[in-house]
Formats: sequence, C-alpha cells, structure tokens
Amino acid sequence: MKYAHLLDEYAAGPDQLAEMIADMTPEQINARPVPGKWSTREVVCHLADFEPIYADRIKRVLVEDKPLLMGGDPDTFAEGLGYDVRNLDNELVLMRSVRQQVREILSSVPEEAFQRVGQHSRDGEISIEVLLKRITGHIPHHVALIEEKKRALGIYPPQP
Repeated sequence: MKYAHLLDEYAAGPDQLAEMIADMTPEQINARPVPGKWSTREVVCHLADFEPIYADRIKRVLVEDKPLLMGGDPDTFAEGLGYDVRNLDNELVLMRSVRQQVREILSSVPEEAFQRVGQHSRDGEISIEVLLKRITGHIPHHVALIEEKKRALGIYPPQP
C-alpha cells in the first residue's frame, strides 16, 4: 500500500511523545521555562484533544460527500478543558487508541480513498491524505517544542 509508511509513522507518534516526557518530573512537566509558551502538560493535553478531532475529520471525509470540517482554537481548548489537572497517562492512552483505530480503518480502504476531500472552515478543500499528514506531523512538531523546554530546564539532551 502506498500509504503504509505514513500510517506506520502516524501510529508511532504517541510512543515518540511518551519517550520524550518519560524522564520528566511533575515539576518539569508543569514548568513554563520558555516565556509565552505552554507547559509540557499543556502540550500533551493539546495533542490529545486534537486526536479525536482529526479522527472525526478523516472518518467523515471517508464516508460523507465533502463534509464541512470545523476548525478549533487551541488556546480556547487550553483555557477551558482542565489542562492543569488532566492525567498524562490517560492522554497517551487516548492518543494511542485513536491512532490505532484510524490506522486500522485507513489500512482497509483503497488508496484512492485518501484523495477524498472535505471542506475545512478555514483551510478550504482538504483531502484525507493531507489530514493524515498534518496529524502525523503534529506530535513531532510538538516534541521539538518539548525538547526546547527540556533544554531550558537543563535536562536535554539526556545525560549518559
């Protein structure tokens, strides 16, 4: 399958994130060492919140005719969805489960299904392939930002 490698990358994302935060203390997870940026806890919660959103978008584009896909404001989510009290183990479980389900679904569809499109409220017409590439890159993008936080805290790169 043409998209097998992308689906493998997609499925591996939560493990990459879990590995990046595994050595962090609760204080480090909650710290905001980079002015104006979220804490690592807030980043993980943000990632977990957008997993089911992207899964819904992908599923709806797969089965509906050019569905409307609403955008969401990450800052509004962060302000109102209890990021300061959420359990990161639960967030990682959610991400893994959602990605496993979507991977199984997309592994069973014909390759041409990846070109089906929806209408995003902000970005216009968008295909399943583009949605999958965006969400696959979401965790690595934020892992790089967590690395920045860890450097600012003096804990990255890991000491031998």
